[in-house]
Amino acid sequence: MRRKEFDVGEYVDQMGFLLDLQLTDEYRDGVVANFERIMAIANLVNSFPLPEEIEVAPVFEP
Repeated sequence: MRRKEFDVGEYVDQMGFLLDLQLTDEYRDGVVANFERIMAIANLVNSFPLPEEIEVAPVFEP
């Protein structure tokens, strides 16, 4: 099965509809741009390889 490219604009439109947000055209482009930035950062984080022996920490303690 071929994977469809993620369309940020379509995602913003659908989430706006589902959440009943009145997102005007004035703000939509900025929201789409911010989600594109978030997607780029998430792709960078998710593409970082982790060794198999890494375990999830049950509690974060700085």
